[in-house]
Amino acid sequence: MGLPSHNIHLAKQDSAGVYVRHRPETTLLYQIVREYWPEFQAELTSHGKYLPGYVAKEFDEYLKCGRLEYGFLRVRCDSCHDEKLVAFSCKKRGFCPSCGARRMADSAALLVDDILPHQAMRQWVLSVPFPLRFLFANDPKAMTGVLGIVYRTIATHLTHKAGFTKPVAQTGAVTLIQRFGSALNLNIHFHMLFLDGVYIDAKNGTSRFRRAKAPAIDELTRLTHTIAHRVGGYLERRGLLERDTGNAYLSHEAVAVSDEDPSIDLLGSSITYRIALGPQQGRKVMTLQTLPDCGDDPFTTRVGNVAGFSLHAGVATKANERAKLERLCRYITRPAVSTKRAQRHDPCDIRTTGFYFQAG
Repeated sequence: MGLPSHNIHLAKQDSAGVYVRHRPETTLLYQIVREYWPEFQAELTSHGKYLPGYVAKEFDEYLKCGRLEYGFLRVRCDSCHDEKLVAFSCKKRGFCPSCGARRMADSAALLVDDILPHQAMRQWVLSVPFPLRFLFANDPKAMTGVLGIVYRTIATHLTHKAGFTKPVAQTGAVTLIQRFGSALNLNIHFHMLFLDGVYIDAKNGTSRFRRAKAPAIDELTRLTHTIAHRVGGYLERRGLLERDTGNAYLSHEAVAVSDEDPSIDLLGSSITYRIALGPQQGRKVMTLQTLPDCGDDPFTTRVGNVAGFSLHAGVATKANERAKLERLCRYITRPAVSTKRAQRHDPCDIRTTGFYFQAG
């Protein structure tokens, strides 16, 4: 049996760093997936359900990521002739913590070094009601339209806050759409890094930056109300939302789109924190809370809440705080799963048997 391998010759480096091979098979997450992934698939099959092919492939490739038996590079130093074996990675986007962490670091460096200007930035985070999370998970076009509404609403607010109108002032943002919550539940929400102000075109062809004041709580509440109203109108015009006196609900067209997804029951259970399969199917999952980290907490100040919509704008960076900006970029581009935050409860205590994961 031949294994795929490649030879790479490297010149000797002055760095004193030592390469240590990543061993995913030693992590709790890998052991759990390896043990229960086949059982989970069998349970789905017994219920006449199945996962989309790309989801199954994500888990199958994760179990091969970083394992030498599935292929490797042989790296050899031309000077000292030392050799190392570097296992292939899966390079998947949705689940693998190792590949996700590498992509997080690369994306944050790209944003800070090449994209974001040396100006004040602010993070805006919009969460939406449960029914819209369900809809966005199955209708990316609707989610794209809603994101455009949110961007235009906040951009207009910043322009007016700085004392200008849109024809003479421009702002900008980078948006990351995260699909996970802190309990690894399905929670689609928008992380938007906005310029904390606007650029004004000068008569000599140059531009100058005018920073806007931080939003107050009442401003955030009004913004959230505007977003909720405009999003509701947009989805209603598309036939995805129906309203009666004091209530709004997904239309038959929206549910029909969702029914085409073979994993729709799993999505619904994940959104509402319920057990999807097995003898306890439908029961609420117990969620655990941890103490917040020291330092800036992006979710304790400057929050607007209206009808299930939540708009946060509590974290900002100054023009010279590039290290803080990079940490913020790493936060919004982080992978869904963190192996360092995984715990396995004592199997001897039936009351606490199970696993506890938190998002990265």
